[in-house]
Amino acid sequence: MNFPDLHPWDLTYSAAIALQKDLATRVELRNRLRRPLSHVAGVDVSYRKHGDQFFAAVVVLSFPQLEPVEVADFSARVSFPYIPGLLSFRELPVLLQAFRRLRTVPDLVLVDGQGIAHPRRFGLASHLGLWLDLPTIGCAKSRLTGTAQMPGEDKGATSPLSDKGERIGTLLRSRARVKPLYISPGHRLDIPTAARLTLDCTGRYRMPEPTRLAHLETNRLRREAEAGQV
Repeated sequence: MNFPDLHPWDLTYSAAIALQKDLATRVELRNRLRRPLSHVAGVDVSYRKHGDQFFAAVVVLSFPQLEPVEVADFSARVSFPYIPGLLSFRELPVLLQAFRRLRTVPDLVLVDGQGIAHPRRFGLASHLGLWLDLPTIGCAKSRLTGTAQMPGEDKGATSPLSDKGERIGTLLRSRARVKPLYISPGHRLDIPTAARLTLDCTGRYRMPEPTRLAHLETNRLRREAEAGQV
């Protein structure tokens, strides 16, 4: 994939916060999907706790079949510190290099992280969506901000996620009687569509198939690298 640089990465903490606030104003929360959807991608980043070697993977699947089409990965050392709310400045530079190796341009990208369900309404999925100029969804396993009632126990049950009176996402029961996911649009999608498409991409597991496979790929890369260091 080819895409222009959105901004430099050599930023201080205060500059990163200011940039998030500015870029959040450019996030689109209306549906701008290509029709029909033919390819969806999942992304994930893995690293050893307290380590600085990051492993990123992009897995592209056919839609609606959810059959693997292409995998791209990249590994690099990361110096930006772990700061809650600034995860994208730590993971995105490595992830974008994986996307540059990708031949297939996906119609939609699912991210193991937050979209607008973020204190500044600009999580990893939103940041990635602006860089790639593509629709993205944040599919997080835990809450970063906002409150919600637990949805019903059946697969597909939902409840609204809100913060300071603003709807920012959806709690989605992706598998019956397991913990729900925190779903929020990243870019170029509205809140109901983000939840519906996430469910469309979910099979027998809690995580949507695109991000589940990307997670398996990054863990494989990390384990192989660690084995080679022994």
